[in-house]
Amino acid sequence: MKIIGLTGGIASGKSTVSNYLDELGAIIIDADKVARDIVERGKPALKEIVDEFGIIVLQANGELNRKKLGEIVFSNKDALEKLNAITHPKINEQIKNEINWHKHHSKNSVIILDAALMVELNLHKLVDELWIVYVPLEIQRIRLMNRDNITIEDANKRISVQLSNEEKLKLANRIICNSGTLEDLKKQVLEHWLDLRDSRI
Repeated sequence: MKIIGLTGGIASGKSTVSNYLDELGAIIIDADKVARDIVERGKPALKEIVDEFGIIVLQANGELNRKKLGEIVFSNKDALEKLNAITHPKINEQIKNEINWHKHHSKNSVIILDAALMVELNLHKLVDELWIVYVPLEIQRIRLMNRDNITIEDANKRISVQLSNEEKLKLANRIICNSGTLEDLKKQVLEHWLDLRDSRI
């Protein structure tokens, strides 16, 4: 079974690529979904987060207030490191469990591990190839501002907490450039997918 790591900066279009690979028949393990799962109400990680940051990060129904938590950690490096220390080991563990499950129970031969923090979480050590969705910083900033309706200052804060594009590109086996149209993006993805398929024949 081939494991492909898919990553890219915030607002790079990584999710669009992941969705298209899903359509092409890949198994998708979404690190963002795993990150949401581990902080659901009743999970140990949520209790640890509340113990660290206070009940201010909870909604009235007891679920995590992601917006409030984001406001805290994106403006405070120490707070972000504390949050990561709580969540990252649990995310890693669940992703490893999902990979192992598919290795033993799935007939599909390609897993796409979709993770924005691929390198930061050391998940790139679990994959056979690393695919990077790349977009120039200026375009990334504009897309993020438009997508989340935030200021340029907030966009810069969110971009700055991730590994830079330059550092990610150094580790890439394949680069998918998303500065053009959706059709251009899909064409690149399809070419990589077919090449991957042909290499397994």
